[in-house]
Amino acid sequence: MHQAPSSAPSAASSHLEQDNIPLIILISVIAAIGGFLFGYDSGVINGTTEGLKKAFHSDSALTGFNVASALLGCAAGAFMAGSLADKFGRRPILIVAALLFAASAWGAGISTSSMEFIIYRILGGLAVGAASVLCPAYISEVTPARFRGAMSSVQQVAIISGLFFSFLSNYMIAQKAGGSALNILAWGMPAWRWMFWVQLIPALAFFVALLFIPESPRFLLSAGKKILAEKVLTSLFGAKAAAEKVLEISATINQEHRPRLSDILGTGGFMSIRPIVWVGVGLAILQQFVGINVVFYYGSVLWQSAGFSESDSLLINVISGGVSIGACIVTILVIDRIGRKPLLLIGSIGMAATLIVMAWVFATAGKIEGGQLHLTGNSGPIAVVAANLYVIFFNVSWGPVMWVMLGEMFPNQIRGSALAVSGLAQWLANFAITMTFPMLLSGVGLGGAYGLYAFFAVVSILFVMKSVHETKGMELEQMQG
Repeated sequence: MHQAPSSAPSAASSHLEQDNIPLIILISVIAAIGGFLFGYDSGVINGTTEGLKKAFHSDSALTGFNVASALLGCAAGAFMAGSLADKFGRRPILIVAALLFAASAWGAGISTSSMEFIIYRILGGLAVGAASVLCPAYISEVTPARFRGAMSSVQQVAIISGLFFSFLSNYMIAQKAGGSALNILAWGMPAWRWMFWVQLIPALAFFVALLFIPESPRFLLSAGKKILAEKVLTSLFGAKAAAEKVLEISATINQEHRPRLSDILGTGGFMSIRPIVWVGVGLAILQQFVGINVVFYYGSVLWQSAGFSESDSLLINVISGGVSIGACIVTILVIDRIGRKPLLLIGSIGMAATLIVMAWVFATAGKIEGGQLHLTGNSGPIAVVAANLYVIFFNVSWGPVMWVMLGEMFPNQIRGSALAVSGLAQWLANFAITMTFPMLLSGVGLGGAYGLYAFFAVVSILFVMKSVHETKGMELEQMQG
């Protein structure tokens, strides 16, 4: 578990005046482009569903798998990226991810069959999974402890921004094509293909930008490249702080072997995974089990049941995206002052309360012909307010803070391996929530589904109180586990 930070000032905090803040911000923002692509790739599929059905003559089941196939790649990409980054470096794997983003965007747009499309979407999923774990880890490894939380939180802003711009891009392309993704836009190609091709722009920009940022100094030291690591640290923190940081980092790395997956195990082999890794897995799973992706993916269903038109429902989703970005910016401003654990607790309590309200509203709602929910009186406004508050609570806490903690909470020796396991758990939980929601809807209804997510929000309160330890202001070399 984590120990409290020592009272003696660290090398980095002793030389704050030498920190190269512009360079640190620049390379953190470049790394966060991976988060933007993560969000864009996740959101772009929403505007192309009808196009996929028509182009591939697929039924609803096959179309559903076309949409969900990327999640399989995400799980594999997250699991492989950590170990590969320990072997080859953070930057080379991010460069490969950028190329996979570009290949997926191009390939999805030129696909002529469901199988071809699924292959390209899985390639994109590999890139999303890799970016989801490596971008926050890289940012943590090049950022001073005093504002590491703020810089790492940029990842969540980038993810939400990617989602927002994918929705906006899809809308603009469809409008340009005459209001439908099925219409021809340019060069004889339907609009839905162009929706995928737009992603080539940020993907190629990410690739080029990565060529100009340094490798993580902590990886360089684990690889025995001391001179190069000291050069990078000097560019970030100044010569004197760099020399001291080299000694600090080296003391936390097993000099007998490079980091490997088995480092996450205790003395009892596979039956004794280190407790800190279980904390990471718990954070990753609970972030999904509170149902955030259901709210994002099926938000229009909620608004329409509350009496809004389809057009207004889509507009509300765009507004919710903007609110989410605002909530994440609040986190950037306060996370290094308030701390990680208090934000997680605030978010858990807020999500539990708002999900309980939503579950009650839906469980007691009336139904119209066809079985669709119909909210009357004050029920509609209450559900809308509760849903928006839920999104705010999530994006000011578990959304960004989970990624911040996964990037910083593990000791240097096991960071890549622990991220691999936690990332795999996060994407499998995402897949489980996404796939089970339609079954819950037909089984226990919307009220029962939201009741289940409320239960996990309550569990997250207990989990944070019992298992999560504060990492605010701690150097990565102080992390224990």
